[in-house]
This record gives sequence, C-alpha cells and structure tokens, in this order.
Amino acid sequence: MKTTAPKMLQFRGNEYPCCASLTMGIIGGKWKTVILYHLMTDKLRYNELRKSMPTVTERTLSLQLKALEEDGLIKRKVYTSKPPLKVEYSLTDFGKTLIPLIQSIADWGDLVVEKFSK
Repeated sequence: MKTTAPKMLQFRGNEYPCCASLTMGIIGGKWKTVILYHLMTDKLRYNELRKSMPTVTERTLSLQLKALEEDGLIKRKVYTSKPPLKVEYSLTDFGKTLIPLIQSIADWGDLVVEKFSK
C-alpha cells in the first residue's frame, strides 16, 4: 500500500506542515505579536515601540522588526529630509489582515487576567 506524505505549505521559501504551523512560524515568538499589536492602530517610531515594550532588548526588537519586514507584515519608512533621521514602522495591507487575530489574542489575555488570575 502506497501512502503519500502530507502536503507541505510553502511561504517565502519555508515549508510548514499545516496552516497553524505557518501562522506561528510567521508571528510566533515572544515579541512579534506584541509588535504587531502596538502597530495595529498607528505608525510608531523605533523608540516609541521600545518604550511600549520596556523588557525587550534593542537587539531583539531590531531583529524582530527585520523579520516582520522580510515577511511583508510591516513596512519601514525612512525620512531623510532633515536630521535627525526618522524611521516609522507601520502595518502593510498584508499585516492588517492579522488585526482580527491579534485582537482576539489580546482579548483572550484580558479574559485570563479578569477570570482566571488569583
């Protein structure tokens, strides 16, 4: 009897065994979802993001922003018209498709604190 291997999903050169794995591969980790949450309603500069996440290291924040940009979820706009250099981050149209998911995650966190914290 011949069995076929499960179909792998491909996104930007990576393979994933299922749709949940693909989603977590893109937004998983400790900081990506937090960054996306903060960018849901407004464009933010690097330091504004840094202040909204005081426990993230600068290196980690920088790496996570680059990964989100490479995946097409956020865009980085550099303003060079006058010093000092200004950089803003915002969600792309593709990134905005995650807003309902990110909002659901945030709502669930609120529920946990409200109903299940001691």
